[in-house]
Amino acid sequence: MTEPQNTNTSELSAAVQHANSADAILRRLATRAMGLTGADIERIVREARLKARRSKRAIRYEDIEDGIRGHRPPVPHNLRWRYAFHEAGHAVVHHALDLGPVRGLNIDSGEGGYNLVGFHAWATDTRDWCENMLTMLMAGRAAEQLVLKRVSSGSGGSDDSDLARATRLAFDMERTLGFGPKHPLLYRPHRDPGAVFDREPELADRVHARLEAALDRAAAILRRRRPTFHALAKALFEAQALDEKAVLHILTGGDPPLQS
Repeated sequence: MTEPQNTNTSELSAAVQHANSADAILRRLATRAMGLTGADIERIVREARLKARRSKRAIRYEDIEDGIRGHRPPVPHNLRWRYAFHEAGHAVVHHALDLGPVRGLNIDSGEGGYNLVGFHAWATDTRDWCENMLTMLMAGRAAEQLVLKRVSSGSGGSDDSDLARATRLAFDMERTLGFGPKHPLLYRPHRDPGAVFDREPELADRVHARLEAALDRAAAILRRRRPTFHALAKALFEAQALDEKAVLHILTGGDPPLQS
């Protein structure tokens, strides 16, 4: 019988711990870098290497993290809180509706918050799934209204904003996905929903009603999960960036199951 050698076990344990530590650092850096372009990252790494060379040492993870944070202007506290509640709202509702993993949250960009979420491969584009997506997209606005009592323009303003994506999805539910109450079997795509709304106010009313229902549903989920919602917002405010592991630790902190 061969007895295990403690030295090999210790070495393996140390190697695993080192790998886990390096993985955690890389996750943190990736989360910190959300919102930056490839050119931004390349410049930050180049400057970190130059800093290390001048100090006559190897480059460190801290050099890159300092470069990422130094690249961005400081965010005023009132905006940090708004960003934190907004992104925490998205994350809590995304998790509550079991849409998929929350990969990371970031409010350190100076240009608003970022969330990186995934979606289950087994999910199907049913009416329920679309309504869950609408609810998640409206959750940031619901979070601001719930806590701060007034909303910012952060949910809208661009073609890739929460409101734009939610409007497009609600429009498609009515016109192209077969979920509308009028002529659901007709496929009626259009590149510009806004132009259609101007001509068809009844359609605009139905799309808006879907968005209002999603907003109310998101607010109800956040009220039910208020302790988790506030804990996540507080942690995000303090850290300014949270990776998947940190977010999941808070999201699974003991809220009651969501009632359908």
